[in-house]
Amino acid sequence: MAITLHDVAKLAGVSFKTVSNVVNDHPHVREATRVRVQAAIDELRYQPNVSARHLRSGRSGVIGLAVPELSLAYFAQLADEVIQAAEKRGLVVLIEQTGGDRDRELEVLRSPRLQLIDGLLFSPLGLGIDDAALVDIDTPLVLLGERIFHGPADHVTMRNVEAAQAATEHLIGLGRQRIAVLGAHEGEVIGSAGLRLTGYRQALDAAGIPFDESLVAHVGLWHRANGAEGMRRLLADGAQFDGLFAMSDELALGAMRMLQEAGLVIPSDVAIVGFDDIDEGRYSIPSLSTIDPGRSEIAETAIDVLMDRIGEKGKAKREPEESLSAFRLVVRESSSG
Repeated sequence: MAITLHDVAKLAGVSFKTVSNVVNDHPHVREATRVRVQAAIDELRYQPNVSARHLRSGRSGVIGLAVPELSLAYFAQLADEVIQAAEKRGLVVLIEQTGGDRDRELEVLRSPRLQLIDGLLFSPLGLGIDDAALVDIDTPLVLLGERIFHGPADHVTMRNVEAAQAATEHLIGLGRQRIAVLGAHEGEVIGSAGLRLTGYRQALDAAGIPFDESLVAHVGLWHRANGAEGMRRLLADGAQFDGLFAMSDELALGAMRMLQEAGLVIPSDVAIVGFDDIDEGRYSIPSLSTIDPGRSEIAETAIDVLMDRIGEKGKAKREPEESLSAFRLVVRESSSG
């Protein structure tokens, strides 16, 4: 049977993620741990490059990636990270775009095209926690995103609550007391918007700042146009705020345009933090402070988890695992000075 990263982790007495970090040469791994993991790799003769293994096993060397919208910069850049991570492991990636439509997502899970790939990375938007049983398919699958937690498949995602709390705490640390939030979804608890709203509220509570529903701007999809429209409504309603946490950089960029058209100066009048660290935020005027959610780590970990599941076909099935990436606050001009 093929040696997997879990086999290496068991022999080395460390976590799967630690082995993944060593294999991918990530920093912040203690040298003693790196040596122990490498010794286990050598003893088991684990081979990260699976190209030869594909030929022996009859596998295609192709995996799938299903995302809602490549027109959204976050998913486009995630796809790029996944492709790069896959290439390092001798894999090719086929990309499907679902539009976040539930029926289209179900079609992907039931498609005969699954026979052409070894495994699938799947980021649902239309499916939710009540649909968890539907992702229990024969094809090895790793979930991305925030729609289905603790389901029947491995799940790799980001620390939405903690990251949103850090973004809001940064604004509070600047002395901002009236902080608007842009991107909420009515009634959502599980999902990116619901989790990030929770983090925002936790930061306010910890600082003793009352939650004000009038500072919450609800939108649909997280496009720039919706960010601009949500900000237009806040301004038209006369909301008074000196800080803004936008739940995505796309929303933040749309909001910035409306604020500037209204004659407000960023950051002196309104300090802004977004979320996702998309490339455009580095070059906006002013440049956009944001949360880097660990997109590269998500891609690398998801590929490793999927490869491990592919390598375990024929073995007793393990319980699904959940992995959370590290995040960092990136401070730029929109919240400095």
